[in-house]
Amino acid sequence: MIFKRIFCVLAVYQCLLVVVFAQKVTLKETSSGIDFVIGNQSVLTYQTAVADVPEGVKKDFAKSGFIHPLKSPSGQTLTRIQPKDHYHHYGIWGPWTRATISGREVDFWNLGDQKGRVDFSHVLSKKEAGGAAELNVRQNHIDLKAPESERIAIAEDLRIKVKPADKGRYMVDYTTTIETDIPGGILLDDYRYGGGIGFRATERWGTDNSTILTADGDTRKTADGTNTKWIIVQGQTDDPSGKSGILFLSHNTNKSHPEPLRVWPENNYNGIGNVFIEFTPIRHDSWELLPNQRYTLKYRMIVFDGEMTAEEANAYWSAFVK
Repeated sequence: MIFKRIFCVLAVYQCLLVVVFAQKVTLKETSSGIDFVIGNQSVLTYQTAVADVPEGVKKDFAKSGFIHPLKSPSGQTLTRIQPKDHYHHYGIWGPWTRATISGREVDFWNLGDQKGRVDFSHVLSKKEAGGAAELNVRQNHIDLKAPESERIAIAEDLRIKVKPADKGRYMVDYTTTIETDIPGGILLDDYRYGGGIGFRATERWGTDNSTILTADGDTRKTADGTNTKWIIVQGQTDDPSGKSGILFLSHNTNKSHPEPLRVWPENNYNGIGNVFIEFTPIRHDSWELLPNQRYTLKYRMIVFDGEMTAEEANAYWSAFVK
């Protein structure tokens, strides 16, 4: 009987060790990017290689430096790149749309206009510790039409950190720090798109099978242009629960916090594959970047299967900013 009890205790202990080990986050390099892996499952990929475009599409739309795929804990892909309606949409990313540089307008967002772009440059550091994994990379915002020759207008250090959360969920810290050395600085013009963190959702989500909720109770019908501290985007997937989603949190130190939102209307593209949201700090006010000063924006994503309540979202935000 004693040996049986000891065996049971050891069996439970081994099971707990397996669970703990399975929740450890590791990094894996591939030919196209760097994967964040929980257990044996890749949940997020940062793309270091240039993603080619479909046949017949302008090569200007090919780029690197974005997150895709991002998957739910059960493996449901929640991001999308290069949709036919917007070939410049890349999963989770955040170029600035209208920037004034030496009196010229430069657009880093609309790649087809060939004015500017943002690409991966190099890895700054990689870390695996405490069950979490962290990647720091340099992304270059390139002014393609500068009078002398194309040049780096903004240097961006992007930090992506992934660690397990409660209830089988996981969290992603997305911290972007930007700097320019251009004399006279840069003015990031106020516009409804640009900067922050943007999310183009899976093509499966549309008006009829996904929902949006903000901290202030706005839904997809009313959220566009409002300011808020968090937004939940969730929709139908093949998870056994039937749903998966992402909670996006804006830190209270961010510019224009509570931060303005861009949310596509329900009738875009006949309600099919039309989910796009973005925290846009320059939506209502321009932002002056002075030379050789660093500016930081902090976001956190909680990725989940099933549903998330407003009460849970508030608790996650409080933990993020404390």
